Amino acid sequence: MVFLDDLSNMTLAAAAQSQQTPVIPPDSIKQGARQMIEYAQTDPQGFWHEVGETMLHFGLKVLAALLIYIIGLWLIGWVKRGLKRMYIRRKVEPTIASFVTSFTSISLTILLIVIAVSTLGIDTTSLAALLAAGGLAIGMALSGTVQNFAGGIMLLAFKPFKAGDFIEAQGFKGRVVEVNITATKILTPDNRVVILPNGALSNGAIDNYSGRPLRRVEWEVSVSYGVDATKCKQAIRAILDSDERILQADTDMKKLYKQLKISNYQLNTVNYQLDAIPEPFVGLKSLNSSDITFLVRAWVKNDDYWDVLFAIQERFYTELPPQGFTFAYPHVELVKSTDEEV
Repeated sequence: MVFLDDLSNMTLAAAAQSQQTPVIPPDSIKQGARQMIEYAQTDPQGFWHEVGETMLHFGLKVLAALLIYIIGLWLIGWVKRGLKRMYIRRKVEPTIASFVTSFTSISLTILLIVIAVSTLGIDTTSLAALLAAGGLAIGMALSGTVQNFAGGIMLLAFKPFKAGDFIEAQGFKGRVVEVNITATKILTPDNRVVILPNGALSNGAIDNYSGRPLRRVEWEVSVSYGVDATKCKQAIRAILDSDERILQADTDMKKLYKQLKISNYQLNTVNYQLDAIPEPFVGLKSLNSSDITFLVRAWVKNDDYWDVLFAIQERFYTELPPQGFTFAYPHVELVKSTDEEV
């Protein structure tokens, strides 16, 4: 189009000078082509001279655009490599690093294409308007995807969980295996992959079981009426103290966090670290219709939570009854009457 318009304008000027005849301004490719043919027939030497100059001028523009595009691609690659080195040095989460790098690369590539096109002499105003209109139409058509995109940015910015955490959200429990810009994939304990849209996930409740390095375990132990409560509590506490995985009040917190490889950034986060481990707790919780219930609490490392929960529960069942602390169960006592009582 640029070449034809330039050639048409030159045709008008030459024809006006040679023949001094009125020429209708070109308004189409067909009319411009007709005028070029007339100009070539009336002044072949001038026509080919103008064609050569126009081709040379346009070729230089194409060469400049290609040079700008090649240099721009090299600069974009250099920026991506620089971002990657910075993420590795600062130990940025891979999900955030991948998203920011991708977003930066796409944005810079679009800007580079616009600059290269403008170098050819094409007006980029209409191109920008077309891109804006297309973006608006796509955004309206993909409103759900845009919502998930915004939700993904919120999750990546505030990081309520990360890959590897065990969470409960949207009615599902599982370990997070992937967090991308539109959805989050979790692996359930029975080996199912559940894909949760980030839009709903960012606006809903999220229970992160792996959000802290330490967790408290709770049990309820119900025994029959008539047992010695003090001795029963001592027996329960002896079981807790005999398991090395249960943390005690004299635990060295600095050494523990260093063993768990907790960074200083995490330790400085509000409500992240504990100053000391509370003592294992055993208390009488309730007096029920047929039994009494003791509430038992202890602190463990997050990775030991489930193992300790089930192991101690089994020890309560196997070790307490031989010591005289029997478990109550619903039953009815029948007393046989004698003839004298009748």
